[in-house]
Amino acid sequence: MTTDAIAPTRREREVRVAAVDFDDFVAARSGALLRTAYLLTRDHALAEDLLQTSLTKAWFAWAKIENHEAYVRRILVNTYTSWWRRKWNGEQAVPELVESSVDHPEEGAHDLWTALGRLPRRQRAVIVLRYFEDLTEAQTADLLGCSVGTVKSQTFKALAKLRIDPALAPAQEEN
Repeated sequence: MTTDAIAPTRREREVRVAAVDFDDFVAARSGALLRTAYLLTRDHALAEDLLQTSLTKAWFAWAKIENHEAYVRRILVNTYTSWWRRKWNGEQAVPELVESSVDHPEEGAHDLWTALGRLPRRQRAVIVLRYFEDLTEAQTADLLGCSVGTVKSQTFKALAKLRIDPALAPAQEEN
């Protein structure tokens, strides 16, 4: 009797193939997914955590899903949504305010990041997916788990808020 290794089972071969596919997907798409996560969270560390959590969730169903990109984006948005629904958001009260050493932009400076940050999270998610990720209304609705009409109304409301946001107002010229 020989001591040759036992041939891998069908399930073991499927897991190996799925692992290679997953690794290739992560290598190819993680940059774009990280950009989406950053646009949602507006924080590099949180964006990395969000992407890592989303990819971990996707790994468990990887062999069963067909459209990996859409599935991971859906997990990304859903995980982001569940994070901001929590009561605790990482902020802690302090007895006295510390003076900020951050330079503030000049009055009238165009600051899209500030304006996006002022939007409610659902509206920010719609704007990010529609205009930064260039998804259609139907794709955005599918990712957010809502109707196309909701995407349209949230987009309309978000754009209306962005139009009047002081961070995006043109600089006033002095006469």
